[in-house]
Amino acid sequence: MMTSETQELGEAAKEPAGASEPLADSGSVNPALAIQTRQVGRIYKLHGPRRKSDPREIIALEGVTLEVPHGEMFGLLGPNGAGKTTLIKILTTLLLPTSGEAYVNGLDVRKDMREIRRYISMVSGGETSGYGLLTVEENLWMFARFYGLDHKTARSRIAEMLELVGIQDRARTKISDLSTGLRQKMNFIRGFICDPTIVFLDEPTLGLDVTAARDVRAFIKQWLQDNPDRTVLLTTHYMAEADELCNRLAIIDRGKLLAVDTPQNLKLRLHRESIYKLRVEPLGPRPSREALLENVPGVHQLTVADHDGYAELKMILESDEVLSRVLEHLTRRGSSLLGLEKREATLEDVFIDLVGHGLDVDTSHTAGDGADG
Repeated sequence: MMTSETQELGEAAKEPAGASEPLADSGSVNPALAIQTRQVGRIYKLHGPRRKSDPREIIALEGVTLEVPHGEMFGLLGPNGAGKTTLIKILTTLLLPTSGEAYVNGLDVRKDMREIRRYISMVSGGETSGYGLLTVEENLWMFARFYGLDHKTARSRIAEMLELVGIQDRARTKISDLSTGLRQKMNFIRGFICDPTIVFLDEPTLGLDVTAARDVRAFIKQWLQDNPDRTVLLTTHYMAEADELCNRLAIIDRGKLLAVDTPQNLKLRLHRESIYKLRVEPLGPRPSREALLENVPGVHQLTVADHDGYAELKMILESDEVLSRVLEHLTRRGSSLLGLEKREATLEDVFIDLVGHGLDVDTSHTAGDGADG
């Protein structure tokens, strides 16, 4: 059975629960922008039996304002549950926003859904696309015809892109016989075969091995180099992927945009602070809130990962002088230092500094108190 987003793009977007509220003062639409949003929000109403104390709605997006010009590789960086996929579904006309406005290629996602779909494509990581009994070539031909390509153009592009991604020798292989990596490469061809103006990539390397993920990233970079007027919006929770691919990044958490800038400028936000990674003996029982390590004066952010026989602390400190206070605290906790590394800021450090936790935290659930183990 075919379960691709291509099917969903052919269906009408479903109205969210509650009234859909465009902004009263919409302003002008900038034709230089591939994507433009103003105060976009999305609320999901919860139905079914529940206790009085249970929430009745989930705020997936709140006040999201973005401007992405044509020709840019723009990234949304955030953990699971941050709202990345919800935003992409709004921009690809699969969902309507509960509030605010969104434009794709100058077209309104509320009023111009059919027209928008002529210019866009979407590829999601881990999706199962196509019919397993058909071959790679047959599936791609089917999708090309769905997009309205004539027979000659479809055959030409299929042959060209199969060679480009290095799976021309699998053209006559059934989809059901492909590995996860090869199937995702076929999905990439499916997403790019219609020569889209704007491509939405939702976690495109999710579940791929290192080699397949590298090939996918190389394909994206080459496509943009060959088509400098096209635009890609990428969602990912892989720091290195965002750093490697994106011209600019938006960091999103719990439905809100926290920062938008180039990867380098985001990292420069922390250039005056000291960033350390410590390996220490296990910290022992969790202390009182007042005695938590993150409450040591000068500790701006902290994440703790417990391993077999030791704990790893990633810390952003106000200055190098704060380290001595940290070591004194560890001694009082009955722990001792096993290893220490000072390093330059990474996107992960920026993310932790902004939201207080790493990307491995699922923010669709309520986080616990404090990072200290």
